[in-house]
Amino acid sequence: MIEFKNVDKHFADLHVLQNINLKVAKGEVVVVCGPSGSGKSTLIRTINGLEPINGGEILVDGQAISKRARPAERQKIGFVFQQFNLYPHLSALQNITLAPRRLGGLSEDKANAEGLDLLAQVGLVEKSRHYPAQLSGGQQQRVAIARALAMKPRILLFDEPTSALDPEMIGEVLSVMKSLAHGGITMMVVTHEMGFAREVSDRVLFIDQGRILETATPQAFFKHPVHPRARQFLQQLQSPLHLAEESA
Repeated sequence: MIEFKNVDKHFADLHVLQNINLKVAKGEVVVVCGPSGSGKSTLIRTINGLEPINGGEILVDGQAISKRARPAERQKIGFVFQQFNLYPHLSALQNITLAPRRLGGLSEDKANAEGLDLLAQVGLVEKSRHYPAQLSGGQQQRVAIARALAMKPRILLFDEPTSALDPEMIGEVLSVMKSLAHGGITMMVVTHEMGFAREVSDRVLFIDQGRILETATPQAFFKHPVHPRARQFLQQLQSPLHLAEESA
């Protein structure tokens, strides 16, 4: 479903992605992890053209994505951002139905019906008329997930979807993501939630300094990481200081 061929990405003199070669199968759930600044978010943002690449090629379902992806190409790919990015002047339902009506050509009645179904899927049908400011962070992120699903994408990308949430709200978002993963959609998830990676992912990809250093099943990655940098990363996640920061 997704293929990177010798992909490079630069920000000025900084080589953010270095010769990335990767294949993601249809229906596969891939968690991307690594230290801050390693290129994780840039990696998935290149898939739908939010970040144009400088070299190589990215294919989605066998078709090359242009270096600056056109709107029609992006419609195949749903994206859930760290900061929700909901339109504050639109209700939850209106946020979800905007693209299907304007880009998908759906009637208002049809778009609303499908939007309410999606809100029910994320457990928020009773909040359809609420505006983002009236919703908790976890609720806003669930609306954002429903919005990403509204165009019936073949791929769903998540860029640290829980990192802006209070700890008590993380579980509600992860629960929705788990149900999606079990539904067969192709997913790539940038996250520090290693419990989600262990339980839900088919494969864990570890990236550091713009290079993929390790790719393995969650069982292999967490029990016997091969690359020394991956072992160090996991040890730091288990350190008392890190655990204290996570619970603070």
